[in-house]
Amino acid sequence: MQEEKLIRGISRNDLIAITINTIIGAGIFGLPSKVNALIGSYSLIAFVVCALIVGFIVLCFAEVSSRFDSTGGSYLYANEAFGSFVGFEVGWMYWIVRVTTFAANCNLLVAYLGFFYDGANTGTSRIVLVASIVTVISIINLVGVRPSAIVTNIFTVGKLVPLVIFIVVGLFYIRPENFVFDVVPEAGAFSGAVLILIYAFVGFEVAAIPAGETKDPQRNVPIALLSALGIVAILYILIQIVAIGTLPGIAASERPLADAAGKFLGFFGASFITIGALISIFGNLNGGYLTASRIPFAMAVQKELPGFLAKVHEKFKTPHFALMITSVVILIFTIRTSFLEALTISTITRLLVYATTCAALPVFRFRKDAPEAKFVVPWGTLAAVISLGLTGWLLLSVKFKEVQLIAIVAVIGAVLFVLRRFWKASKVKS
Repeated sequence: MQEEKLIRGISRNDLIAITINTIIGAGIFGLPSKVNALIGSYSLIAFVVCALIVGFIVLCFAEVSSRFDSTGGSYLYANEAFGSFVGFEVGWMYWIVRVTTFAANCNLLVAYLGFFYDGANTGTSRIVLVASIVTVISIINLVGVRPSAIVTNIFTVGKLVPLVIFIVVGLFYIRPENFVFDVVPEAGAFSGAVLILIYAFVGFEVAAIPAGETKDPQRNVPIALLSALGIVAILYILIQIVAIGTLPGIAASERPLADAAGKFLGFFGASFITIGALISIFGNLNGGYLTASRIPFAMAVQKELPGFLAKVHEKFKTPHFALMITSVVILIFTIRTSFLEALTISTITRLLVYATTCAALPVFRFRKDAPEAKFVVPWGTLAAVISLGLTGWLLLSVKFKEVQLIAIVAVIGAVLFVLRRFWKASKVKS
């Protein structure tokens, strides 16, 4: 089996770093002002509520993931719980999630580079920069999972240091009068703010994808999921406190953390945070790419995609064909889309994928032949029901145009599934 050739080189700390790296991408560098514009200082409460909502989903992932030690994540869980067709659709949709997320953040990275280089986000310069970024990350992931994990750890530290300095220094410059709780926001405005913040917390599921390359994944994946979410939630709340407390008129800021840092650290502070944003996004891209390339590999191992995608490089012990296919699709998609276009597809499909994993929890508990759970969530079925209800509520805000787009993507996946089945059947007959 090709998966047996993979090296279990990702430790628990590596996995926590990868998860934090993927959650903390670009969102936290822009969302503090957007949420404040909707509900003011009550945005602090919105961060807490959002963390609790995501927490229910993470609990479902923690238990379900503890039943498996193979690469695949949500695709693997859906395949085992609901059959090959649903599993294929989840794998296909989640690959789209990772590709579109990479495209969105890569476009944003190029836009941030425009702070130092005019014209970086236009014309030939943009294409060259996108191609260079994709090439560098592809090479890092090709030469081995350990180099990729090390790069992820370095960039996790690189992104956390500016944010921690922002918090530690900024706390001394907070002005209490900036916090105003006189007017309670309307329910619609508050729920809208929470919906926006969901984007800042997603990405935790990547901890479960490279299970085939993780040491003792049935124990380390749940711990990584819960640890990463706790660390990120505390960090986000403190960042929002400093941002509101040091930047009057934060709601109108396009770069809230940079502008806030400029208030108490001057131009150096603004530049420091901008560089931190670049480091954050690049690290996020590397962690996301690792995940994206493992989806077609895992599906090929399950014989749902052509077998060559399951091949592992003899020297580097990485799924090189899956890496190359993913790189080409990411490059084309990034060049042909904008940040918002890619983000729209990513967010909707991600919620659908989350729902299947949450639904899988009670299914596995009911089935006597299900793999044993090494991490059991108290009241886990209730957590699954709550998670599904909250996910459904979030999806109610999706526009028809977006539903149509996702439906097309799902149909393409169904066509691929049928074609694969016909090909396998014809091969058996011959």
